Amino acid sequence: MRNKYFVSAAAFVIWLAFIDSKNFISQYELSSEVNKLESQKSFFMEEIVKTRKEQEELLSSPDKLEKFAREKYLMKKDDEDLFIFTEEQ
Repeated sequence: MRNKYFVSAAAFVIWLAFIDSKNFISQYELSSEVNKLESQKSFFMEEIVKTRKEQEELLSSPDKLEKFAREKYLMKKDDEDLFIFTEEQ
């Protein structure tokens, strides 16, 4: 303990490991957050591809667009009646 270099180095390591704002614990938390966000990014990129494919299919055919509007947004023609059946749980 008399060696001033050893004491200085130990204090420096303790400072970096626990006290500094960029310590090991916060670095681990940040890296796990980055991994989680990367997985979310890949999920959303896949969803974007699916949505664009569906959009191209809908815009290519008026029949598919009409079917989508009727099913998703419950749209109807003026002379039609709309009945909605739902399952009770």
